[in-house]
Amino acid sequence: MDQQRILSPDDTADELAGTAFVHVGEQLAGAYATADFASAVRLVDAVAVVADEADHHPDIRLGWGRVEFELSSHDVGGVTSRDLALARRIGDIAEEQGAKPGN
Repeated sequence: MDQQRILSPDDTADELAGTAFVHVGEQLAGAYATADFASAVRLVDAVAVVADEADHHPDIRLGWGRVEFELSSHDVGGVTSRDLALARRIGDIAEEQGAKPGN
């Protein structure tokens, strides 16, 4: 898939179904509930590692027992396959750490 092609909500609907992420405007937004602040920080830390590896970084909001992610390919002004790939990785990491979709 072309990593520069902007995807519409219709393009991403099937892949995002059943995940914590939704396609809103020009970004993917997802939230996870964690047991406490420390576990939320651990989730962010693990996501930071894969984001650096991919050279594709989410915007993150961190709070007690919750983490919110916003993914967008700012270089092209919308959602691309890079965002979908990172959303999948975030979902995998969250599941491994016991975080649940939602906030």
